[in-house]
Order: sequence, then structure tokens, then C-alpha cells
Amino acid sequence: MPHIALNNDLPGIIGLIVHRPDTGGPLGDLADALLRAPSSLEPGERELIAAYVSRLNGTEFCSSSHGAFAAAQLAGGQELVRDVLADPGTAPVSGRLRALLGVAAEVQSAARPVSDKAIAAARAEGVNDTDLHDTVLIAAAFCMYNRYVSGLDTELPKDDEYYQHAARRIVADGYRAGIVQGD
Repeated sequence: MPHIALNNDLPGIIGLIVHRPDTGGPLGDLADALLRAPSSLEPGERELIAAYVSRLNGTEFCSSSHGAFAAAQLAGGQELVRDVLADPGTAPVSGRLRALLGVAAEVQSAARPVSDKAIAAARAEGVNDTDLHDTVLIAAAFCMYNRYVSGLDTELPKDDEYYQHAARRIVADGYRAGIVQGD
């Protein structure tokens, strides 16, 4: 049971955003900018970073949602997402993405500079300044999103098919459109 009374029965952050569209709109716009706008990182890679940070934070709704969104956009699908969430060190991803997941994990763990070691490992894999910027911002933003969802003890979907339905909608229409629809 959520800690606050919502004016809807939608799960996770969607219920919170629909409940407070004045703050929800900017949160949806931020998600669109971080995860869908043009970037040197593919949308599926950015979704995977969001899912991984959410898994590290123990936020099931966000981890499952963004894992489904990543799976819908990555060649390895759900199996790849499962492998990364279990252990990015052994998952079948590029060295570049593995290094970025390491950077994201450091951002998730504490509000301090990413280690020189993690930056050097990323640079050795061809990571550029934009990749680093976007990864750090995605990881930081998802710490906020995760704390919002977990802090208010939002509901999980009643059916796991919700995540696949949401993935189809997000991939097709983006975050803001999905929030406006409220489903």
C-alpha cells in the first residue's frame, strides 16, 4: 500500500506522475531527454544503464520496467538484460558498455567523484566525454527516480505483462506520451 493516497491505481512511478502532473511532466521530459534523445549511446544501452542502477538500488518497478524497455531495443533481448542485471562483468556486452555500467555503479554507490580507475577503464574502451556525461546523469537521475518510487512505497503491477505493454508504448511513443495516457 503506497504511503500516500493516489488518485489512480497505476503502478510505480506512473501512478505518482499521473497523481502530480505538475511535477510528473518535468520528470517525464527528463526521462525522454536522458533515454531517447540523440546520443552517442543507443536508447537500449541507456535503458540498460537505468535498469542496472535500479537493480542496484533494489527498486523492482524501475528495474523491471527499464529492463523490459532495454530488452525491446537490444539484440540480446530479455536474456541479455537478465545477464547484465545478474553480473555485468560476465554478461555478453561490449567492453565499452561494461565499462559504462561500472561507472554507473560507482555513481549509484555514493555521491563522490567516479574513480580514476573506472574512468581510465572506460577511456581504454573508447568511451568519450559525452558517453561519460550521459552515463553519470542517467545513473544520478535514476537514483532520484528510484528513491521517489521506493520512498513512497508504490505498488507493483498486478501482472508482469504490464512491463511488455509499457515497453511497446515507450519505444513507440516516448515517456511523455505514455505519462499523458496514464497506462
